[in-house]
Amino acid sequence: MPPVAPLLVAPGYSVVRIPLPLPLPDLKVVNAYAIGTQDGVTVIDPGWASTESEAVLVAALASMGYTPSDVRRILVTHAHWDHYTQAVKWRDELGAELLLGAEERHTIEAFDARAGIHPNQVPVLIRAGAPALARAVAALQWEPYERDMPFAAPDRWLRDGDVIDAGGVSITVHATPGHTRGHMAYQIADMAVTGDHLLPRITPSIGFERAPERLPLRSFLRSLQLFLHLPDARMLPAHGETDRYTRLRAQELLDHHQSRLAIVTDLVVAGSSTAYAAARQIRWTRHDRTLTELPTIHQMVAVLEVQAHLELLVDTGVLGADESAEVTTYALR
Repeated sequence: MPPVAPLLVAPGYSVVRIPLPLPLPDLKVVNAYAIGTQDGVTVIDPGWASTESEAVLVAALASMGYTPSDVRRILVTHAHWDHYTQAVKWRDELGAELLLGAEERHTIEAFDARAGIHPNQVPVLIRAGAPALARAVAALQWEPYERDMPFAAPDRWLRDGDVIDAGGVSITVHATPGHTRGHMAYQIADMAVTGDHLLPRITPSIGFERAPERLPLRSFLRSLQLFLHLPDARMLPAHGETDRYTRLRAQELLDHHQSRLAIVTDLVVAGSSTAYAAARQIRWTRHDRTLTELPTIHQMVAVLEVQAHLELLVDTGVLGADESAEVTTYALR
């Protein structure tokens, strides 16, 4: 592996991006970030716990002049396995301090591999009017690379406004719930490690976790508003390149969801009274695919996203919900 290219070199420290391989069929790379100082290394989002990923991470640290034993602390934006499992493994093996957003405790405490892959999403899909999709999701089995993943509570729970001393470098913690309820972004000088909250090309899934909050889209939109008021910063996302800036990308995502709220409202008025019915009328991904053209997991995420929009429209008084039957239906107030 060639030496990693620094994103920032300042007196006493440097920041680098380390692209790490993922074993997933449709997501191949996650970005880790390392802050190197005379005191050692702080790693953010060290990826999936796998032999291949760990080898790349170790080689990148070596190119910076460090070994894994120099890792003093590990920060994670959220508890999804492509960000968190290697962090737990290295915490247990190296004794580095592991830090995670406090609201991620809900998903960690709720996790039980014996319950299946997405046990809480199955009844939501049934209420959304997608029983066949719910059965398909319930039938999913753990892949070999998903089994026995290290997953446990961190050493320290982080909260909005916390400031971490990373060997003389200050890292400010910003709570950015929405993608998950405990998602955090980390401000380093004029850069922000944005995890899956701000991605350069795609819109992150909403509330895709074991124990989501009641209105994840409301939280996501508020978290996007936060970046309109913070100083503009270079984005260091979990997936993709680092040439975008936070303020413009936050506005783009706000505009996208305002447009989607309007589309969902119009679909309900036109007769698509369930989340599944509305999702079938929408084109998905940059390739404008229909819902049924998507893999099972992506169909689930799409229906859950429409469900999040419908729930926010009910909360804001635009729509009403009838929950008297097994399937929830929506209509204009």
